[in-house]
Amino acid sequence: MADKKKHGKRYSEEQIVRVLQEIEKGMSIAEVCREHGISDQTYRNWRKRYGGMDVSDVKEMRRLAAENARLKRIAA
Repeated sequence: MADKKKHGKRYSEEQIVRVLQEIEKGMSIAEVCREHGISDQTYRNWRKRYGGMDVSDVKEMRRLAAENARLKRIAA
């Protein structure tokens, strides 16, 4: 078996939204990034994708994505 290299931490979408909410509450970006072990670029990517969302919004997005995948399988 080949050794699989682990490429950093994986955050759930709910965790990402909570990190973004910490920054919105007034904590500095650098402080939050250092605390969670993420880069500034990772923060920017997360903000672009999940900015302004709440945890319930993320759950709804995941539900819709699963439903779309199911419908695509049915249509194919």
